[in-house]
Amino acid sequence: MKLFKFKGGVKPDPNKTVSTQLPITAAPLVQRYVVPLHQSVGGTPRPIVTVGDHVLKGQRIGEADGWVSAAVHAPTSGRVVEVGPHIIPHPSGLPTDCVVIEADGTDTWIERTPFDMSAATPEAVREYLRDMGIVGMGGAVFPSHVKLSVPKGKSVEQLIINGAECEPFITCDDRLMREQAEEVIQGSALFGKLVQAGKVLIGIEDNKPEAIAAMKAAQAALNAPVEVVTVPTIYPTGGAKELIRVLTGKEVPGSKRSTDFGVQVFNVATVQSAWRAITHGEPLISRIVTISGAVGEARNWSVPIGMPITDLVRLAQPKPDMDGVIMGGPMMGFRVPTTDAPVIKATNSLIVHAPGLFPPKPQELPCIRCGSCATACPQELQPFELYWWSRASKFEQLEKYKLFDCIECGCCDYVCPSHIPLVNYFRFAKSEIQAEARDKKTADAARERFEFREERAEREKREKAERLAKANAARQAAEAAAAAAEAAETPKGDEEAPDISSHPHQASTPIAVDNHPVLDASAKQAAIAAAVERARLKREQHGNKPGSDAA
Repeated sequence: MKLFKFKGGVKPDPNKTVSTQLPITAAPLVQRYVVPLHQSVGGTPRPIVTVGDHVLKGQRIGEADGWVSAAVHAPTSGRVVEVGPHIIPHPSGLPTDCVVIEADGTDTWIERTPFDMSAATPEAVREYLRDMGIVGMGGAVFPSHVKLSVPKGKSVEQLIINGAECEPFITCDDRLMREQAEEVIQGSALFGKLVQAGKVLIGIEDNKPEAIAAMKAAQAALNAPVEVVTVPTIYPTGGAKELIRVLTGKEVPGSKRSTDFGVQVFNVATVQSAWRAITHGEPLISRIVTISGAVGEARNWSVPIGMPITDLVRLAQPKPDMDGVIMGGPMMGFRVPTTDAPVIKATNSLIVHAPGLFPPKPQELPCIRCGSCATACPQELQPFELYWWSRASKFEQLEKYKLFDCIECGCCDYVCPSHIPLVNYFRFAKSEIQAEARDKKTADAARERFEFREERAEREKREKAERLAKANAARQAAEAAAAAAEAAETPKGDEEAPDISSHPHQASTPIAVDNHPVLDASAKQAAIAAAVERARLKREQHGNKPGSDAA
């Protein structure tokens, strides 16, 4: 099929052969497993076990928190000894809530039941994959069931299964495709069916001939509706948007989703784990991890999620001068804050670092504006401009130069003759912008709450005043009506008309209470007359009492 090219890219030394000579081996059981609850994009799963509980291998220990989330499961059988914060492999070095399991050594599985696809709706399949903890295994760890939900009004013309694995040192997908090709093919066909894809394309870089051969043989044997495509080796072809460009010619802008262009991308390990979940009832509790670098035996291991990195590295016989571990590859990876941190679903590779493994980076020099970084950038950005604005902390300008389109692939770092750690500057700027956005959101929310409270207080005050005014008006109207009724019952011959000649305006001016007219002039006169009559009657009564006669 016709292939396309993307702009930029580099060709670093792959360093892959050393870890592909041996087959995948299952890591032995260890005493303790630290399973982070938050291992994917989205919400943090809620723990559904407590200290003292006995769990089985594959038992759910964390429930998905909302739709964009995925469950987590016990990697082996044993007893829960702690539910609390532990440091995980992340650049921040911050702790997150984990479930700590003390293994009982039996490795006893839960009862595994295959999922009946024949009677299930696509929605039921997606919910099942969420509850089985299936997420992207290529590094993004995005919940797979969400990506399988095609937006309304959209269709998937090409479903791309990513087997490029372009980062140096990493070979976990290579060995997976060599050894479990049929499961990868079946998982790819399954996902193609779920999204009703027009085509299913599996892209593999041409530096993996054994994997390509195994995948093509499996596709032919199964007669699966997928196509294995060999793509040129250039970093970062393994990036989702770069692989989309190579296989389809479609360019996905940074502000758009690939589904807007009729394309969706999954990793080969993702579709394989999903197929095992549906066919064998096995949740995602382990993954293949490449161990390479300063070790005596570089190879790929099948590792339970939660196994401490220090226990895994020990299996590879690290060199005595080991001084750290890099999670990921040398281009986009980072040093883990501590080797006590556990293997997580995003751990595809661990490079044991030692002095001399990578040449020390020379001292940073001033930018000479040579443009090499712009030439190498696969996103067609201008890294030197991003660098200047990041260094000057002019974050508002970075939006103009599309900072968040940067995928942090490190191509600009790799070619920079001034040895500037450009990606570090970009990460700093992104974190500052995101922190500023969070602060603004918090401030806006606080302001909205204050304005709402003030508006409510003002409304309640206004409503109270209106109620009081109405009550006063009603009371005074009732008093006036009673006075008028009393006046109407008094004989007219006994009435004494009040002298209002000195106040002629009162005859036409209504009585008002709180600016509400209540009594007109006639009513007022009646009220005055009634008062005069009452006074007269009191005088007469006083005059008729014994001893009141002066004579």
